[in-house]
Amino acid sequence: MEFIKVNGVSLEIQRLHAGRETGRAPIVFLHEGLGSVSMWREWPASVCAASGRAGIVYSRRGYGQSDAVPDVRGAGRLGPDYMHKEALEVLPELLAALELEAPVLLGHSDGGTIALLYAANHPVTACVVMAPHVIVEDLSVRSIAEARTAYESGDLRERLARHHADVDGAFWQWNDIWLSPAFRAFDIRAECRRIEAPVLAIQGENDPYGTSRQIEGIAPTRGPFFTQMLAQCGHSPHRDQPDASRRRIAEFLAPLP
Repeated sequence: MEFIKVNGVSLEIQRLHAGRETGRAPIVFLHEGLGSVSMWREWPASVCAASGRAGIVYSRRGYGQSDAVPDVRGAGRLGPDYMHKEALEVLPELLAALELEAPVLLGHSDGGTIALLYAANHPVTACVVMAPHVIVEDLSVRSIAEARTAYESGDLRERLARHHADVDGAFWQWNDIWLSPAFRAFDIRAECRRIEAPVLAIQGENDPYGTSRQIEGIAPTRGPFFTQMLAQCGHSPHRDQPDASRRRIAEFLAPLP
């Protein structure tokens, strides 16, 4: 396990090597709202191998083994702009510390949103997003409310505790903001229009957290844009359809520097 300091915060990172990645932009993996380095499991390494690129996986603050967020349900509560702050304040500093310029960003769910926001404001080689959130749908809110019930009275807390040093902090910082009235106005479609790098957006046909409106709403006006709907797939293409999603990503990245 490796850690790196970013803005005074210790973040857990994992470095991946494909063995033949010379000259190719590396992939930075950005996890979902309840994700971490360990929750990706072996899939990032398989993507790096398939695409011939090195990779960096990291846990955002409050997730995995990264530093916790103090008083996450009080003074440390996230605001509606929490993904903007991650994309525009934390991620640039992390990439600078890693001496990475114009990487490939590969994000899932919240991580996909963060990847899109970064790509709208900074150069990237490409942006791959799986089940990102560009707007808040009623479907999303219902599923996140169901996750709260599962955490409080089901086994979700126990399952997440295997991956997070501060499991309560990881869950509540995500759940509280998504279920707050202030977050219902979240909408980054106009920002996505500015992305100039190639974008691949993947969505499961059975995603309980979002419909095809999420990837259709990206619609950049300058760079190449590709979408892929996956059958028999929910919110996590890398878990529900790992081979199909890996193949599509490798095809998309193959002609890029």
